[in-house]
Amino acid sequence: MAVQEARRGSGSDRGAYEAAHGGGCTCGDCPHGAREGHRRAVAAFLLRRDEFAAGQGLPAAVAHSASASRQWVSEELTQSAEVVAERGRAEGEAWLAALGRRTAAVVWAGVVLLLLGQSLTAIGAGWTAARTAGLAAALVVAGALTAASWFHRARGGALAPVIGEDNRLSTSRAVAAAWVLFVAYAVLVLAGQLAVASGPGRRDALISGLGLARGAGAVTVLAVVCGIAVLVRRVVGLRVLGQRLQKVRADRPRAADLLTDDAGRGAFADIQYVAISTVALVFGAVRLARRPEQLPDLPWGLAVVVLVSAATYVAGKYAEGGAPRDPLRGPGTGGR
Repeated sequence: MAVQEARRGSGSDRGAYEAAHGGGCTCGDCPHGAREGHRRAVAAFLLRRDEFAAGQGLPAAVAHSASASRQWVSEELTQSAEVVAERGRAEGEAWLAALGRRTAAVVWAGVVLLLLGQSLTAIGAGWTAARTAGLAAALVVAGALTAASWFHRARGGALAPVIGEDNRLSTSRAVAAAWVLFVAYAVLVLAGQLAVASGPGRRDALISGLGLARGAGAVTVLAVVCGIAVLVRRVVGLRVLGQRLQKVRADRPRAADLLTDDAGRGAFADIQYVAISTVALVFGAVRLARRPEQLPDLPWGLAVVVLVSAATYVAGKYAEGGAPRDPLRGPGTGGR
């Protein structure tokens, strides 16, 4: 009874604190927005924890009883941790809403950079139909990504498909999405040239550029990385259901998620998969720039390297287990 009476007073004080500081506000222009609310909630949690550790902050109604004091401290810290989690989710949602606009801006900045690069390289060589097709393909891809950003504006914009159920960026989905966009862009470049081709010979040459013999390496890599994205999602889902893997939801996705595990430690399987895939994509982009009349002919040696990297990534996903570290409670206790 004493604990309940004391808790009523504490609850009213906490309500007055939140009303004064606007911790629940999520508007981007307010100085007490979602980020400020989360920061204040974490600071309040740490302050309460330190006060209780020093034997302070206990109401007189429960100070005389050791069991009542322990119950009071436990309930107070639990409620404070719940407030921190709620404010963290609010901050993550506000950040995701702003991410959609930033993603669209980055996409169109890439189109501008492509235009500048084509303009500079056209000096002396002249403007060609391939350059026009490349710019038109970039506009189509940018338009599609902008539309996706609008439809998924509350979930991170165009990045929504690569954000996992645990609110982290998925390495397998990000790599697969990069290859899908690259191959789609290459096909659009060929389609643009085919649309403005003047003679039947030129059109036949462009159509033959889509032949499997020309781009077998790139198509094989595309099929494998897309299959791995589906397989890894299935594997992780089954391990979570079987309680062999614990996933703690993150407050918001971060770029570092592509290279780390759930605890924030660098993961070799993820790092090598992203690094090798990036190198292969850069090589493919150079080949496309040199030969825009055909699909990028990724050499089989490089394609095999990517496939070995993908197999290593899948093996790492099968081997992982345990629980990530909770920043408020320390290392997780779940696991294999």
